[in-house]
Amino acid sequence: MRIIPAIDIIDGKCVRLTKGDYNTKKIYNENPLEVAKEFEAAGIKYLHVVDLDGAKASEIINYKVLEQIATKTNLKIDFGGGLKSDKDLEIAFNSGANQITGGSIAVKNAPIFESWIKKYGSEKIILGADFYPDTTGGKIATNGWQEESSLELVPFITDYQQKGILYVICTDISKDGMLQGPSFDVYEEILSVRAQSRTNNDLSTALKETRPLKLIASGGISTFDELPKLVELGCEGVIIGKAIYENKISLKQLENFIISQ
Repeated sequence: MRIIPAIDIIDGKCVRLTKGDYNTKKIYNENPLEVAKEFEAAGIKYLHVVDLDGAKASEIINYKVLEQIATKTNLKIDFGGGLKSDKDLEIAFNSGANQITGGSIAVKNAPIFESWIKKYGSEKIILGADFYPDTTGGKIATNGWQEESSLELVPFITDYQQKGILYVICTDISKDGMLQGPSFDVYEEILSVRAQSRTNNDLSTALKETRPLKLIASGGISTFDELPKLVELGCEGVIIGKAIYENKISLKQLENFIISQ
């Protein structure tokens, strides 16, 4: 399982929010590059960068920070936040992103998101499935988590699997920044749909024929002991943010975890 620390950016600074609420902003470092270099020094190879200004503005804003990290480290960066147009995507890739994550765009403008999958391929385009939990399993959120759509989580993911999506970052917004543990049950449900498709004739033939989903868990990670549980469930990666910044999980622990795999 890949370890993917998160750097969220507002005004060019490394921040964290709670449940996506911009009013809860806490600045951890005014220089995101310093943070990225610390991660790299600990043997980490991947980084999740979110342009929170961009998510709110619906256009890429902090691409200069992305460019700085990409040119001054060897980290493989997935970048999201405000990517709404072909131009935004070009800026992100030209600034050094290895992958981009599309969430709101996948809900509000499916044709353009699908065109990105076809143009850049499933290794480059990640589906952002950020959700508010409810009795039906969760509703997909958009616009920097400021709005809730009518789309349900699991059908949203399986629909895009059939359209070629391979990587999915799934975030339970109610747990994000709360340090109370991730949504193990939700991740298990998402991954079980794939397993069921192999034996259940009622499930889509197209889904059976898709490549195995690479699910990246996000939101609520609070202790090191949660990581092996996510591995056991079959998660391909895990995004860790506040637990690192609040010293709940040390970089040394993550370094040892990476070495032991």
